[in-house]
Amino acid sequence: MKTRRADRLVDMSHYLLDHPRQLISLNFFADRYEAAKSSISEDLSIIRRTYKARGTGEVKTYPGASGGVYYTPLMAAGEAKDFVDGICQIVNDESRVLPGGYVYLSDLLGQPNVLRQTGRLITTQYVGEEIDAVMTAATKGIPLAQAVADQLNVPFVIVRDDAKVTEGSMISVNYLTGSSKRVEKMALSKRSLKAGARVLIVDDFMKAGGTIQGMQTLVREFGGTVVGTAVFAEGRSNVRLLEDYTSLLHVETNLDSGQSINVQPGNYFEEIYQGKE
Repeated sequence: MKTRRADRLVDMSHYLLDHPRQLISLNFFADRYEAAKSSISEDLSIIRRTYKARGTGEVKTYPGASGGVYYTPLMAAGEAKDFVDGICQIVNDESRVLPGGYVYLSDLLGQPNVLRQTGRLITTQYVGEEIDAVMTAATKGIPLAQAVADQLNVPFVIVRDDAKVTEGSMISVNYLTGSSKRVEKMALSKRSLKAGARVLIVDDFMKAGGTIQGMQTLVREFGGTVVGTAVFAEGRSNVRLLEDYTSLLHVETNLDSGQSINVQPGNYFEEIYQGKE
């Protein structure tokens, strides 16, 4: 169907946002709008310029028969700072402190806008990285993993603490929790992850990091590679089993002084933006 340029720009922008990190042929757009490829290229130049100015993402075009357009979601440093600072203000509430020094985050991780922005922010760290899947542990990390996987345009897989008959054959590992020093078990269906996959691990909250370390071990059991680790929030811990991770929030809780809480930005700026802006 022949489409006016203004309508074409709106539809093309929407299509790119819905298909991140996917090479789309210029012929596809030319056929979709019954327009010349030269017109499509001009439209993409406008979209590229607008996305860059707004910090929405990066649009690249590749020449040749096998080329096309490739959109990568990004979040500019200023937008990321405003977003994380706003979340810090919300979480910095003593009523959110839970037994064991954990923090209630389920309401935030149930809000589509928070998840969408978090997904964009975490994805920004992995521009140019090949990632086959996002992994998380059941159950509170699932919405976050889905949001990140959506921006990366890859599947997400859920590690469980017990085998489910509906999952088929499972691969399981034992891991040591960082805080209580208990031996726990986690499992993942053999069908969930291909051998040799490159995996990004995400979770909602981390203390010592025992659960994430267990997931890293599980990835290796599949012959895979852990590309990175990202958490929405990290809490204070006397023992830290991980050194390489990205956190949006750093939460200090003190149950001995009336459930006090202090929330600051995590290390995300240093990990994602330092030296890049």
